[in-house]
Amino acid sequence: MTPPEGYHLGGSVGMLAMGRHDPCARFVDGAFWYASRTPDGPGSLSLRRDGASLVATGHGPGAGWLVDRAPAIAGLDDDLTGFADLAAAHPVVAELARVHRGVRLPATGRLFPRLLRAILEQKVTGKEAYRAYAATARRFGEPAPGPVERLFLPPEAEAIAAAPYWVFHPFGVEQRRADTLRRAAAEAARLERCATSAEATRRMTAIAGIGPWTAAEVVRTVYGDPDAVSVGDYHIPNTVAWALAGEARADDARMLELLAPFTGHRGRVCVLLESAGIAAPRFGPRMPIRSFARF
Repeated sequence: MTPPEGYHLGGSVGMLAMGRHDPCARFVDGAFWYASRTPDGPGSLSLRRDGASLVATGHGPGAGWLVDRAPAIAGLDDDLTGFADLAAAHPVVAELARVHRGVRLPATGRLFPRLLRAILEQKVTGKEAYRAYAATARRFGEPAPGPVERLFLPPEAEAIAAAPYWVFHPFGVEQRRADTLRRAAAEAARLERCATSAEATRRMTAIAGIGPWTAAEVVRTVYGDPDAVSVGDYHIPNTVAWALAGEARADDARMLELLAPFTGHRGRVCVLLESAGIAAPRFGPRMPIRSFARF
């Protein structure tokens, strides 16, 4: 594959991994490894740079499916039509679009693994979410095809749906999220058949416990939806308001108002802000430093 000039592999496929040690997707010796259950069976995909080219290598029964989909997974099918004109209307977005032009939105085409992760990310810290996600993947997954050690296939939806809620307690998952996860797993086959981002959003948000934030987190990288905005996030409204209007605090309504000129690519703007490391200033008094004696 020949990526566009300036293409950034890490910035693009990095969205598919939950941190550096994601059990199902991570970089190993400069190559990105992505494990997936495909319509043809389990497989793993390696994406690595070779000069100006991007090389895709598949392993396992699902290798062919993954290699055929490699351009989309790598973000090479990301459609930026119209974004340059929209970005030019705001100096900050125009600069982000120039500096981070190599960041492309991936589209994996596999919904349930990303939904599982998003549900486990609901209303908890990143550390808590990773602990729950990694433990669930290792408990219900299995080693992925290929040479990478400790790379796991995502859990089978059927196994998650059949598990009692208390199985997830040792992973730090309370009954509310466990029940949401089990309900979503029971609908996984129908969800995987959704042809568009809009259809998937409708079906996901019809499941109790899944709202617009969760749905947007999923469709952004499953369908490569550039307009998906994670409404309900604690940080994103502040980030958008600070970057685009110099306002340190905002709610969802204000965020959507500021993003309205970029309709069609609102989610892409949020991704670029994250890629640039932009964040609103933190307010509030410093916590006093306490010392604790050991007993």
